[in-house]
This record gives sequence, C-alpha cells and structure tokens, in this order.
Amino acid sequence: MCDRRRRARIVRAIVVFFAAGAAMVGALQDDAEAGALWDHVFSETGGLSCRGLRAEFASRAGNRVLRLTQDGLALPLGEGVPDPRRSVAWVSIPSPREGWRLSEVRFVTATVRNVGDDPAVVTLWAVGSHGWAAVGDVVRSEPGSTEQLRCDLRERYPDGTPKIDPTRLAEIRVMIQRTERATLEVSDLRTEGQAPRWTPPGNRLLVPEMTDGPPRPGRRVRYRLPGDDSEAYCAVYLPEDWTPRGSFPVIAEFPGNVFFDARACWSTGRPEQCVIGYGISRGRGAIWVSLPFVDRRQGTIAEAGFGSNDGDDTAAYTVRVIEEICDRWGGDRRNVVLSGFSRGAIACGYIGLRNDRIAGLWKAFVACQHYDGSHWRQSTMEGAVERARRFRGCAIFQIDNDPKKYAPVVAATRPEVRWTWERSGLGYHATAMFLDDRPMMRRLRRWFAEICTP
Repeated sequence: MCDRRRRARIVRAIVVFFAAGAAMVGALQDDAEAGALWDHVFSETGGLSCRGLRAEFASRAGNRVLRLTQDGLALPLGEGVPDPRRSVAWVSIPSPREGWRLSEVRFVTATVRNVGDDPAVVTLWAVGSHGWAAVGDVVRSEPGSTEQLRCDLRERYPDGTPKIDPTRLAEIRVMIQRTERATLEVSDLRTEGQAPRWTPPGNRLLVPEMTDGPPRPGRRVRYRLPGDDSEAYCAVYLPEDWTPRGSFPVIAEFPGNVFFDARACWSTGRPEQCVIGYGISRGRGAIWVSLPFVDRRQGTIAEAGFGSNDGDDTAAYTVRVIEEICDRWGGDRRNVVLSGFSRGAIACGYIGLRNDRIAGLWKAFVACQHYDGSHWRQSTMEGAVERARRFRGCAIFQIDNDPKKYAPVVAATRPEVRWTWERSGLGYHATAMFLDDRPMMRRLRRWFAEICTP
C-alpha cells in the first residue's frame, strides 16, 4: 500500500514538472512573439535599407531605438520638381529569413518621437510580397511629440478583398514625407492584438518574386538589355510551359507612378510592382515583361513621371525590350499586348503611341484607372487624340475608366477597333483585382485568348 502511494506521488510530481515545463516553454514562445520585430537585425545598421536618410540603432533607458536623420530633400527617382511636398525618405526592416509569425496577429505598432526641430509626416508600413500591396498608418509629427502608429494587418479594400497576407510580409518600412529635415526616434516595433488564424483566399494568384539570373520557365528575373550600362532594367517572366522553339504572346506592362499614402495608395513606381500580366496569363501561355520608365539623364529608372525627354527615352527603351523578347525568347510579334495601371495606363497611349515605330508593336491595350488624355503631367486630351490615330491594333480593354471622359480619344481611334469597358468592383486605387477570379478577370482572360488567336 505504501509503495503504491509513493508511486502515485511520484507520478503526480512528474506530471506537475512537465506541465510546468510546458508552461515555461509556452511563456518563452509568447515572449519571443512579443519581442521587437527588428530583433533579427543584430548590428547597428546591418540589414537595414535606407533611402534619403541615415538610420542607426541606439539605446534609450535600456530600450533599443532606431534613430532616423534626414538632412535634405529626398525626391523619388525621376522627379524633376524640387518640392518638399514630394519628398519621401525611408528605412526598411526586412523580414527575417523564416518570416514573422503573424498569422494570428491584428496589428504591427511602433512608437515615434520627434526629437528634431521640424514637423514631418511619418508613416509606418507593413509591406506585402507576392503581389500583395501594403497597409499603413500615418501621423503628422510635431517637434517634441510622441505618437503611436498601428498597421492593421487585416485591413480590406471596400469590396472585402484583403490588402495583404500577414504571413507574407516582405518588410516593415518607416517613412518620412513632406519635409527636408527631420530627426526621429522609433521604438517598440511590436505586434498587438489577436485575430483569427489567417486563411488565404483560395483563388488568389501569388506573383513570382523578381530574382537575379537568366530567364527560365516559371521564373521572374531582373533583365538588362545588352550594352545598356544604366541602372534601368525590366522584369521578364517566361511562362511555365515555355519552350525554346515555341512562339508565345507577349504582355508588356508599365507600372503606376510612385505614390505613398496610407489612406489612398502604395506604389513604388518600379517594374517589379506590376501584376496585370501575371493575372491575365496565370503564369502560362504568354511571356510577361514589366517595363520601366527610363531617365537617361540620371541613368536610373524613373519612379515618377514618364522619363527623360518627355518620355522619348522610355519609348526607345520599350522598343528595344520588345525586339529582344521576340528575337531571343520566342515572343510572337503578331500578338503583343501593352497594359498598365494608373501612370502605366496613361503610358499605353502617351508612350505606346508616341510615334509610328512603337505604335506598330501593339495588337491591343489593357488600361486600368486612367488613360492617355487624363491631364496628368504631359498627357493632355489634345495630345491623346493625336496619338490615338496611330493605334493599329484591334482592341482596347478599359477597366474602371469612364467612357464619357475619353470619348474624344475613342472618336479619334479607327472605327474597327473594339472597345471594352469594365468595372473591377475593387473600389480602390490598387491592382489587387487582377490576382483573383472575379467576373471582370474571367472576361479579361477570355478577351485576351480571343485576340491572341493566331
């Protein structure tokens, strides 16, 4: 009897020991998840990516803070107007190799203290990957003030489409806007609040990330034209079913203008942001090339505007890219479609119909949320009407645009051109609609298949 009681006490002690151990492990995991989201960045500046400012870690009262110092205008590449209202500087904290564990997290938060003498607009961004955009929170920070910013990882577009996948964040970015000088201290970059476990939409496409290396089927790569020693590049995607002797339609695409507004839009202005071509093809049956706007004066990609020489240099670069794709990678010259969103949609006409040489490349256009003649920068309605007469393709697919606004352009286009006007239903200035299976996308894919029939 005594032995049985002794054994029972030992068993209970063992159970209590392991239960306590499990609780301790759970507590350690909770502590890890509650840690700062930059804990994987070990050195003072290593791993951080900066534009237009200096960033360094420091210690304040035992807490790690990130000190940001901006000493002058930080204009987007290609922006020719030295206006502080267009200044944008940032520091980017990349995701750890294994990613952040955010599948059940609601917010990413940070505390920002203005320790300088100038006010600044400060935005905290949680930036998605694989074609997802970003969510942000913004505040006007006055000298001496301390503010908390919170990015809602479950924020949605008006139609209910999630803005980001919280399990696929690429970076967290702290951005300073609309000022020439600022000194800030960022602290407590953490998670806050719980949310139901994330379940990704079942019909959403994941856009391949741009990598370096030669083009291969199913890969999206940074591609530089032979002999071009500038920083300009395009992003080339060969479809999964690509073969060396095959002939494939080409979807060329221009990106939107650089624009960062937590309440309106996230747009980098760079080729890798494009998604329309992948949404149309779903990765098969067509070559997709994402084009830059080119600034030959600076030797860079123009994140803002149409590029140097009022867009002539972008047009010349585009012609070379299409020739390269058709000559080397099996692009079908008879079936080349030009597409674009926002600035990119305007560029379909403003760049794509700039002269007879480039206008002769296109069989069709896909333009979303703007078009040539929008009176944005150099694109006037008068110029758009003149350019429209150069279109030699068969069809133009317009998304979220008003046919009444562009009636003069339609009237100037050859009468046999087939115009299609669709509404995406997204209700926002973003490209998320191209990556799901909504009715507009099903119609766009059928349209593309019909016009690209040899």
